[in-house]
Amino acid sequence: MVKLNSVMISIIIPTLNEEKCLPLLLKSVKKQDFDDYEVIIADAGSKDKTLEIAKNYGCKIIAGGLPAKGRNNGATAAKGNLLLFLDADVTLPPKIFTRVLEEFKQRKLNIATFCLLPSEKGEMSTFIFTFFYNLPIVFLEKILPHASMGILIKKDTFEKLNGFDENIKLAEDHDLARRAKKLGEYGILRSAKIFVSTRRFKKDGWFKTGSKYLFCEGHMILIGPVKSNIFKYKFNHYQKKTKYFSMLYNKHFIGLKWKSKVKSK
Repeated sequence: MVKLNSVMISIIIPTLNEEKCLPLLLKSVKKQDFDDYEVIIADAGSKDKTLEIAKNYGCKIIAGGLPAKGRNNGATAAKGNLLLFLDADVTLPPKIFTRVLEEFKQRKLNIATFCLLPSEKGEMSTFIFTFFYNLPIVFLEKILPHASMGILIKKDTFEKLNGFDENIKLAEDHDLARRAKKLGEYGILRSAKIFVSTRRFKKDGWFKTGSKYLFCEGHMILIGPVKSNIFKYKFNHYQKKTKYFSMLYNKHFIGLKWKSKVKSK
Protein backbone atom coordinates (compact mmCIF):
# COMPACT_ATOMS: atom_id res chain seq x y z
CA MET A 1 0.00 0.00 0.00
CA VAL A 2 1.17 3.51 -0.88
CA LYS A 3 1.23 6.17 1.85
CA LEU A 4 1.39 9.90 1.22
CA ASN A 5 2.61 12.03 4.10
CA SER A 6 -0.03 14.07 5.94
CA VAL A 7 -2.84 13.03 3.61
CA MET A 8 -6.00 11.27 4.74
CA ILE A 9 -9.08 10.98 2.57
CA SER A 10 -12.60 10.85 3.96
CA ILE A 11 -14.82 9.21 1.34
CA ILE A 12 -18.41 10.37 1.85
CA ILE A 13 -21.28 8.53 0.17
CA PRO A 14 -24.94 9.54 0.55
CA THR A 15 -27.21 6.48 0.28
CA LEU A 16 -30.83 5.44 0.09
CA ASN A 17 -31.59 1.80 -0.73
CA GLU A 18 -28.31 1.18 -2.54
CA GLU A 19 -27.83 -2.56 -1.90
CA LYS A 20 -27.17 -3.19 -5.61
CA CYS A 21 -24.68 -0.41 -6.33
CA LEU A 22 -22.91 0.17 -3.01
CA PRO A 23 -21.00 -3.16 -2.93
CA LEU A 24 -19.49 -2.40 -6.35
CA LEU A 25 -18.22 0.97 -5.16
CA LEU A 26 -16.87 -0.35 -1.86
CA LYS A 27 -15.10 -3.23 -3.62
CA SER A 28 -13.41 -0.75 -5.97
CA VAL A 29 -12.30 1.30 -2.95
CA LYS A 30 -10.91 -1.79 -1.21
CA LYS A 31 -8.81 -2.65 -4.26
CA GLN A 32 -6.91 0.67 -4.20
CA ASP A 33 -3.19 0.82 -3.40
CA PHE A 34 -3.75 3.55 -0.79
CA ASP A 35 -5.08 2.90 2.69
CA ASP A 36 -5.10 6.26 4.49
CA TYR A 37 -8.82 6.71 4.13
CA GLU A 38 -12.15 6.25 5.87
CA VAL A 39 -15.55 5.62 4.31
CA ILE A 40 -18.57 7.45 5.69
CA ILE A 41 -22.05 6.36 4.67
CA ALA A 42 -24.66 9.10 5.17
CA ASP A 43 -27.87 7.11 4.96
CA ALA A 44 -31.31 8.60 4.38
CA GLY A 45 -33.29 5.71 5.86
CA SER A 46 -32.60 2.67 3.69
CA LYS A 47 -35.01 -0.23 3.99
CA ASP A 48 -32.88 -2.76 2.12
CA LYS A 49 -29.45 -4.24 2.94
CA THR A 50 -27.50 -0.99 2.44
CA LEU A 51 -26.56 -0.58 6.12
CA GLU A 52 -25.67 -4.25 6.49
CA ILE A 53 -23.32 -3.97 3.50
CA ALA A 54 -21.78 -0.78 4.89
CA LYS A 55 -21.14 -2.46 8.26
CA ASN A 56 -19.54 -5.48 6.58
CA TYR A 57 -17.08 -3.15 4.83
CA GLY A 58 -16.24 -1.33 8.05
CA CYS A 59 -17.82 1.97 7.05
CA LYS A 60 -18.79 4.67 9.50
CA ILE A 61 -22.56 5.13 9.30
CA ILE A 62 -24.29 8.42 10.07
CA ALA A 63 -27.73 9.93 9.46
CA GLY A 64 -28.17 11.46 6.04
CA GLY A 65 -31.03 12.93 4.04
CA LEU A 66 -31.09 14.42 0.57
CA PRO A 67 -27.61 14.36 -1.04
CA ALA A 68 -26.56 17.85 0.10
CA LYS A 69 -27.50 17.18 3.71
CA GLY A 70 -25.92 13.73 3.67
CA ARG A 71 -22.66 15.09 2.30
CA ASN A 72 -22.60 17.92 4.83
CA ASN A 73 -23.24 15.51 7.70
CA GLY A 74 -20.48 13.29 6.38
CA ALA A 75 -18.04 16.18 6.21
CA THR A 76 -18.82 17.10 9.83
CA ALA A 77 -17.97 13.54 10.91
CA ALA A 78 -14.88 13.31 8.69
CA LYS A 79 -11.36 13.00 10.08
CA GLY A 80 -9.52 13.46 6.78
CA ASN A 81 -7.98 16.67 5.48
CA LEU A 82 -9.30 15.80 2.01
CA LEU A 83 -12.95 15.00 1.33
CA LEU A 84 -13.97 12.78 -1.58
CA PHE A 85 -17.69 12.91 -2.27
CA LEU A 86 -18.93 9.99 -4.36
CA ASP A 87 -22.39 8.97 -5.50
CA ALA A 88 -23.29 5.42 -4.52
CA ASP A 89 -23.54 4.23 -8.13
CA VAL A 90 -19.94 5.20 -8.95
CA THR A 91 -17.04 2.74 -9.28
CA LEU A 92 -13.35 3.61 -9.21
CA PRO A 93 -10.61 2.40 -11.56
CA PRO A 94 -7.53 0.72 -10.01
CA LYS A 95 -4.78 2.86 -8.41
CA ILE A 96 -6.79 6.05 -8.79
CA PHE A 97 -5.89 7.58 -5.41
CA THR A 98 -2.13 7.84 -5.90
CA ARG A 99 -2.48 9.30 -9.40
CA VAL A 100 -5.20 11.75 -8.42
CA LEU A 101 -3.51 12.91 -5.21
CA GLU A 102 -0.25 13.54 -7.07
CA GLU A 103 -2.03 15.64 -9.69
CA PHE A 104 -4.09 17.45 -7.06
CA LYS A 105 -0.87 18.39 -5.24
CA GLN A 106 1.12 19.36 -8.34
CA ARG A 107 -1.63 21.62 -9.66
CA LYS A 108 -2.16 23.13 -6.19
CA LEU A 109 -5.89 22.53 -6.38
CA ASN A 110 -8.46 23.29 -3.70
CA ILE A 111 -11.26 21.39 -5.42
CA ALA A 112 -11.33 18.97 -8.32
CA THR A 113 -13.70 16.74 -10.21
CA PHE A 114 -13.59 13.98 -12.81
CA CYS A 115 -14.62 13.23 -16.34
CA LEU A 116 -17.18 10.42 -16.39
CA LEU A 117 -17.49 7.12 -18.21
CA PRO A 118 -20.57 4.86 -18.21
CA SER A 119 -20.07 1.70 -16.16
CA GLU A 120 -22.35 -0.21 -18.52
CA LYS A 121 -20.69 -0.97 -21.85
CA GLY A 122 -22.20 0.71 -24.88
CA GLU A 123 -20.86 2.90 -27.68
CA MET A 124 -23.86 5.24 -27.59
CA SER A 125 -23.67 5.94 -23.84
CA THR A 126 -19.90 6.50 -24.09
CA PHE A 127 -20.46 8.91 -26.98
CA ILE A 128 -23.12 10.83 -25.03
CA PHE A 129 -20.98 11.12 -21.88
CA THR A 130 -17.95 12.21 -23.92
CA PHE A 131 -19.54 14.81 -26.17
CA PHE A 132 -22.34 16.11 -23.94
CA TYR A 133 -20.52 16.20 -20.59
CA ASN A 134 -16.77 15.56 -20.61
CA LEU A 135 -15.74 17.78 -23.51
CA PRO A 136 -17.99 20.71 -22.50
CA ILE A 137 -16.80 20.76 -18.88
CA VAL A 138 -13.14 20.61 -19.96
CA PHE A 139 -13.76 23.43 -22.44
CA LEU A 140 -15.46 25.52 -19.72
CA GLU A 141 -13.00 24.57 -16.97
CA LYS A 142 -11.52 28.04 -16.52
CA ILE A 143 -14.74 30.03 -16.77
CA LEU A 144 -17.67 27.88 -15.57
CA PRO A 145 -16.81 25.05 -13.14
CA HIS A 146 -18.79 21.82 -13.05
CA ALA A 147 -18.62 18.93 -10.60
CA SER A 148 -20.75 15.82 -10.55
CA MET A 149 -20.68 12.27 -9.14
CA GLY A 150 -17.15 12.67 -7.73
CA ILE A 151 -15.69 15.73 -5.99
CA LEU A 152 -12.33 15.99 -4.22
CA ILE A 153 -11.96 19.06 -2.00
CA LYS A 154 -9.75 20.25 0.83
CA LYS A 155 -11.65 20.10 4.09
CA ASP A 156 -10.68 23.63 5.10
CA THR A 157 -11.96 24.97 1.77
CA PHE A 158 -15.22 23.05 2.24
CA GLU A 159 -15.65 24.51 5.72
CA LYS A 160 -15.03 28.06 4.49
CA LEU A 161 -17.85 27.53 1.98
CA ASN A 162 -20.16 26.19 4.72
CA GLY A 163 -20.52 23.06 2.63
CA PHE A 164 -23.24 22.27 0.13
CA ASP A 165 -26.23 24.59 0.01
CA GLU A 166 -29.07 22.39 1.32
CA ASN A 167 -31.70 24.75 -0.12
CA ILE A 168 -30.70 23.85 -3.68
CA LYS A 169 -32.89 21.15 -5.22
CA LEU A 170 -30.69 20.20 -8.20
CA ALA A 171 -27.02 20.70 -9.14
CA GLU A 172 -25.84 21.64 -5.66
CA ASP A 173 -22.53 20.03 -6.66
CA HIS A 174 -22.01 22.47 -9.55
CA ASP A 175 -22.88 25.32 -7.19
CA LEU A 176 -20.23 24.15 -4.72
CA ALA A 177 -17.57 24.08 -7.46
CA ARG A 178 -18.44 27.59 -8.63
CA ARG A 179 -18.31 29.01 -5.11
CA ALA A 180 -15.06 27.15 -4.38
CA LYS A 181 -13.35 28.63 -7.43
CA LYS A 182 -13.68 32.05 -5.82
CA LEU A 183 -11.58 30.83 -2.87
CA GLY A 184 -8.93 28.76 -4.63
CA GLU A 185 -7.93 26.62 -7.58
CA TYR A 186 -10.48 24.42 -9.34
CA GLY A 187 -9.59 21.76 -11.86
CA ILE A 188 -10.78 18.72 -13.79
CA LEU A 189 -8.45 15.83 -13.07
CA ARG A 190 -6.73 14.43 -16.16
CA SER A 191 -5.04 11.46 -14.46
CA ALA A 192 -8.21 9.39 -14.01
CA LYS A 193 -11.86 9.08 -14.98
CA ILE A 194 -14.54 7.45 -12.84
CA PHE A 195 -17.29 5.07 -13.90
CA VAL A 196 -20.93 5.96 -13.28
CA SER A 197 -24.20 4.12 -13.69
CA THR A 198 -26.62 5.12 -16.45
CA ARG A 199 -29.63 3.95 -14.42
CA ARG A 200 -31.22 7.41 -14.12
CA PHE A 201 -30.98 7.92 -17.88
CA LYS A 202 -32.46 4.49 -18.53
CA LYS A 203 -35.22 4.92 -15.96
CA ASP A 204 -36.30 8.45 -16.86
CA GLY A 205 -35.15 8.45 -20.49
CA TRP A 206 -31.95 9.80 -22.04
CA PHE A 207 -33.63 12.77 -23.73
CA LYS A 208 -35.75 13.76 -20.74
CA THR A 209 -32.85 13.50 -18.28
CA GLY A 210 -30.43 15.32 -20.59
CA SER A 211 -32.96 18.10 -21.21
CA LYS A 212 -33.55 18.49 -17.47
CA TYR A 213 -29.82 18.98 -16.83
CA LEU A 214 -29.52 21.38 -19.78
CA PHE A 215 -32.42 23.55 -18.54
CA CYS A 216 -30.96 23.39 -15.02
CA GLU A 217 -27.66 24.73 -16.40
CA GLY A 218 -29.50 27.58 -18.07
CA HIS A 219 -31.37 28.36 -14.85
CA MET A 220 -28.11 28.52 -12.89
CA ILE A 221 -26.51 30.87 -15.42
CA LEU A 222 -29.46 33.19 -16.03
CA ILE A 223 -31.38 33.10 -12.75
CA GLY A 224 -29.23 31.39 -10.14
CA PRO A 225 -29.22 28.10 -8.20
CA VAL A 226 -32.36 25.97 -8.46
CA LYS A 227 -34.06 26.38 -5.08
CA SER A 228 -37.58 25.40 -6.12
CA ASN A 229 -38.62 21.91 -7.15
CA ILE A 230 -39.39 22.86 -10.76
CA PHE A 231 -37.37 19.92 -12.08
CA LYS A 232 -39.01 17.45 -9.66
CA TYR A 233 -35.75 15.86 -8.55
CA LYS A 234 -36.11 12.60 -6.60
CA PHE A 235 -33.32 10.99 -4.60
CA ASN A 236 -32.98 7.35 -5.66
CA HIS A 237 -36.52 6.82 -6.91
CA TYR A 238 -35.69 3.67 -8.88
CA GLN A 239 -36.79 0.98 -6.46
CA LYS A 240 -39.80 2.84 -5.12
CA LYS A 241 -41.05 3.59 -8.61
CA THR A 242 -40.77 -0.04 -9.61
CA LYS A 243 -42.76 -1.10 -6.54
CA TYR A 244 -45.35 1.58 -7.21
CA PHE A 245 -45.97 0.48 -10.77
CA SER A 246 -45.97 -3.14 -9.66
CA MET A 247 -48.66 -2.28 -7.10
CA LEU A 248 -50.76 -0.49 -9.73
CA TYR A 249 -50.39 -3.41 -12.11
CA ASN A 250 -51.42 -5.96 -9.49
CA LYS A 251 -54.35 -3.83 -8.40
CA HIS A 252 -55.49 -3.40 -12.00
CA PHE A 253 -54.95 -7.10 -12.81
CA ILE A 254 -56.84 -8.30 -9.72
CA GLY A 255 -59.65 -5.85 -10.50
CA LEU A 256 -60.01 -7.15 -14.03
CA LYS A 257 -59.93 -10.75 -12.81
CA TRP A 258 -62.62 -10.02 -10.20
CA LYS A 259 -64.83 -8.29 -12.79
CA SER A 260 -64.49 -11.23 -15.17
CA LYS A 261 -65.57 -13.63 -12.41
CA VAL A 262 -68.62 -11.49 -11.66
CA LYS A 263 -69.61 -11.42 -15.34
CA SER A 264 -69.20 -15.20 -15.65
CA LYS A 265 -71.62 -15.69 -12.76
